[in-house]
Amino acid sequence: MNRPSGIKIPSQMAPLLFGCLFVLSVFFIHGCTDHADVVLVDFSKTQAPARSESPRQGRPLLKIAVAAMVSPKETFSYYRQLLDYIGDNLDREIQLIQRKTYGEINELLAKGKIDLAFICSGPYVTGKGSDGFELLATPQVQGSHFYRAYLIVNRNSPFHRLEDLRGRVFAFTDPDSNTGKLVPTYWLAQKGERPTSFFGKTIYTYSHDNSILAVTRGLVDGASVDGLIWEYYNFKNPTLTSRTRIIKKSQPYGTPPLVASTYLPSKQKERIRDLLFSMHLDRKGQKILEELMISRFETPREEWYEPIREMKKTIALLDRRSYAPEKP
Repeated sequence: MNRPSGIKIPSQMAPLLFGCLFVLSVFFIHGCTDHADVVLVDFSKTQAPARSESPRQGRPLLKIAVAAMVSPKETFSYYRQLLDYIGDNLDREIQLIQRKTYGEINELLAKGKIDLAFICSGPYVTGKGSDGFELLATPQVQGSHFYRAYLIVNRNSPFHRLEDLRGRVFAFTDPDSNTGKLVPTYWLAQKGERPTSFFGKTIYTYSHDNSILAVTRGLVDGASVDGLIWEYYNFKNPTLTSRTRIIKKSQPYGTPPLVASTYLPSKQKERIRDLLFSMHLDRKGQKILEELMISRFETPREEWYEPIREMKKTIALLDRRSYAPEKP
C-alpha cells in the first residue's frame, strides 16, 4: 500500500514511529497566540491514493478531501474502505486529498480543486456561501446527527473544572475547529476571558487523536476534542482514552458533514447522495459503516449548525465590546 508520506514503514513499527514523531515535536513547541502554528509532521502537500491497486484506465477521477480531524495515517486507514466503496459503485477512480489545516481544504473547495470533502462543522459554517461548496450528506452516529466537544484532562491530574486550567498548557486542534477551538474559546468568552490571558501556553496539534495523545502522555494539561472521535477511540482503543478524564461536555452541534463542490455537476451530486443514503441497506456498505461507527448517512439540515453560528456571533460581540474605546 502507498503511504501518504511516500516512505515505506513496516506496519508493526508505524504506530510507534508516528507516536515518537508527535512526542518529539511537542518539545519544540513555542508558546503561541490564538493563531500560532505548531508543525507536528508536515502533511500540507500530502495526496494519497485511496486504492492500493493500480488505477483502472479510463475511469473518471473523483477527488475527495478529508479534513485533518484525525492524523493523516489514521485518516487514510479509516476512510480507505469508504472511498473504495464510493469509487466502485460510481465507477470512478478516487483520489484522497489531505491537508494539514481545515482552512486549506476550504481553499481547495473554493478553487474547484476537489469534488467532495469531509469537513469539520466549524469550517462549514465559516465557509458556507463563500468557499464554493454545499451540504451533501451527514453521517448519523449511534442514531444521532449531533456531536459534542469534550474537555479532557489526564486521569491522574487534579483538574476537575475549566477554571482549574488557568495558567496551564492547553491543546487546541485547529484554528478553525469547532470542538477543538471555537467551543473552549466560547466557554472562556462567557467568563470574560480569552485563551491568551487564561492559559499559560496554547498549542495546536492539528488532529483530535494527537490532542488525546498529548493529554494521555501529560504533554499538555487539557484539551478540547471532538466527542465522536474520543468515543471512537474509547471503543476501538480504550487504553488511550482510559488515561483521560472528561470534565466538561458542550451542547450538541450538527455532525461534521460531507460537502460537494459547486463545480460538481448536479447529476453527479444526486448519484452520490443516492449511494450514501442507501449504503446502510447494502451488506458490504453496512459493514464499512459499522467499522466507522456510522449508523447511516442522512440529509442534513441547516438549523443543526445554527448553535455554531451563535457562538461565533457571541465571541465577535464580546470582542467588539472589549476593544471598544471608553466613553469620556
